[in-house]
Amino acid sequence: MIHSLSLEQRDIVQQIWALQHMAYPIEAALIGFKELPPLQDTFESISSSGEFFYGYITEEGELIGVIAVEVEQEQVTISRMMVHPNHFRKGIARGLIQHVLDTYRDTPLFIVMTGTKNTPAVSLYERFGFQRKGAFEVAPGVELTEFHLQLK
Repeated sequence: MIHSLSLEQRDIVQQIWALQHMAYPIEAALIGFKELPPLQDTFESISSSGEFFYGYITEEGELIGVIAVEVEQEQVTISRMMVHPNHFRKGIARGLIQHVLDTYRDTPLFIVMTGTKNTPAVSLYERFGFQRKGAFEVAPGVELTEFHLQLK
């Protein structure tokens, strides 16, 4: 089940932090960039991020997937997406993205960025209809691609 996550609860922030440190090293290896911003996060930086977090929680109460968004008047930016490595390829990320699209269905523009070499993420976003809008280098040999999905 997908639930809104309260950053007021320290145990929730701790679970998000722990999940980031399991999931993002895999993306870092895929794109060749060990200094991914989520790997630099602290409990405080997550708590004060201003993002809205949604989590996929198992029946046993385990947080196995998280998506975070930044909401503006005319757009929603997916700022984080992570799935526990033991639960890859089970539809968790797909469900989290669909939840965000449903929750913010009146928003005309959705934006997400991912490493250009992160083929699983690129494929996932493209399956939802996100279109490549550009790419830029963030470090030597490391490129991010920005995707947009316009619903209206």
